[in-house]
Amino acid sequence: MMIKVIRKMLKKEKGQSMVEFALLMPLLCLILLGIIEFGRVFNAYLVITNASREGARIAVVGSSDAAIIQRVEDIGISLKQDQLSCSITPATRTRGEKVAVSVDYQVKLIAPLISEVIPNPLPLRAITSMRVE
Repeated sequence: MMIKVIRKMLKKEKGQSMVEFALLMPLLCLILLGIIEFGRVFNAYLVITNASREGARIAVVGSSDAAIIQRVEDIGISLKQDQLSCSITPATRTRGEKVAVSVDYQVKLIAPLISEVIPNPLPLRAITSMRVE
């Protein structure tokens, strides 16, 4: 008798898991897209941070502005070059003063809902300053 009651209850709940899955699927997709976007932005930030550090390092040993910009572009080869910009201050460097290399990059977001919440393209900046040797 008890087994018949349990079977009737199970037959009534057959489509319940599919409905729950259909309700949660958009939320799971949004979380997955958010993780992917965060990874892309974080990767770009790490690349431009390393590029500004490398640019500052060769700036303090007496390289020209063209060589510094070329080095930054070489390090940031995995990024879109037309969205990458580099600035060096001061233009003339003397021993003992600080030189700063700033690298700016615009990350274009690909997730539709996430790009509505945060600015698209997302501006990133990395600045490294070192004392001229």
